[in-house]
Amino acid sequence: MSKQLDRAQYMIQVLREAGNRITPQRTAIAQVLSRSTTHPSVEDIYEELYPRFPSMSLATVYKTVALFCELGLVLDLGTLGDERRYDGRMTEPHLHLLCERCGAIEDCAGTSIEVEQIHESAREIGFEVRAVRYEVIGLCRACQELMAVESEAVRETVN
Repeated sequence: MSKQLDRAQYMIQVLREAGNRITPQRTAIAQVLSRSTTHPSVEDIYEELYPRFPSMSLATVYKTVALFCELGLVLDLGTLGDERRYDGRMTEPHLHLLCERCGAIEDCAGTSIEVEQIHESAREIGFEVRAVRYEVIGLCRACQELMAVESEAVRETVN
């Protein structure tokens, strides 16, 4: 059994234990979030599942993702560009590399982050930590290459 399937099953188990109904739509949303490496928006999830669930509303996806966030199963990465993005694979703290040009979000593997030290420092000053996010903002490889091509085209036009 794959780690992503285990993650989706865990998400559904927590949902059930919190007293929520388990529906095929909620299960499918958990599966999409647990296997996605692109950090999807609610609209991305809806578009992926629409062929299987044509009667499912966008509101259902919004409410389900919000519920997963509330239960601490999905990390809301905030707004980048025009839409909020989510990480459902958050099994351990990790960096997110955010492209400021195209909005791509990549996980940065192999980063060692001392979350307990952050929590301890926060407790010492009376701060209650609800979530810890690690974001590095820059340019992805594709955007760097595109910018190099655009710069070259501008130089050729000027000359």
